[in-house]
Amino acid sequence: MVRWLLPREDVFYGLIEQQGALLDEAARALAQLAAGVAPERVHEAVREIEHRADAIVHEVEDRLAAVFVTPIDREDIQGLVSALDDIIDYINLTARTLALYGVPQPTQPMIVMMQVLVQAAELLRDELPALGRHDYARLIAAGRVIKQREKEGDRVFRAALSQLFHDPAIDAKTLLREKEVLEGLELALDKCETVAERLKHLAVKHG
Repeated sequence: MVRWLLPREDVFYGLIEQQGALLDEAARALAQLAAGVAPERVHEAVREIEHRADAIVHEVEDRLAAVFVTPIDREDIQGLVSALDDIIDYINLTARTLALYGVPQPTQPMIVMMQVLVQAAELLRDELPALGRHDYARLIAAGRVIKQREKEGDRVFRAALSQLFHDPAIDAKTLLREKEVLEGLELALDKCETVAERLKHLAVKHG
């Protein structure tokens, strides 16, 4: 019980890093659609990862309620873990939409956005340990790259959406399902930028 109450930096930093690893795993699982894996199987895999990510959020909340002192502000810990979890939630939403609507295969814009999401998730997985090392310059640099990735995804999203609405050969059902999948991917990438902003905030605050 005493050990539980003591402020151990590695506990919270470790949980944040675990969440980053799950994000990377979820993004890669979603990208398996491009390799021909069935949407139902992809959704099943992503949903299982999403459940593990939720468990980390709950553990962080429990530990924050139990300890007296934290290595960084409580709201910063909770905000960062929640923002990472939000990305995984949107990845799960995208996988669920693909399975629900029976999308036969991802379009090229979807594949590109998934690849961008994998890149952003991989970067977060690799760079989140810098928080525990107090390497704030590295966090700022990582945040800038993530923002660039988000802008890349946004350009693909807008171009794909414009094409959908301007192509008379696309029927309403196809337009609806492709639009929702693209929006799910865009939301996931937007949340990556939110994480980048939180990392920048932490770096300025503690650097």
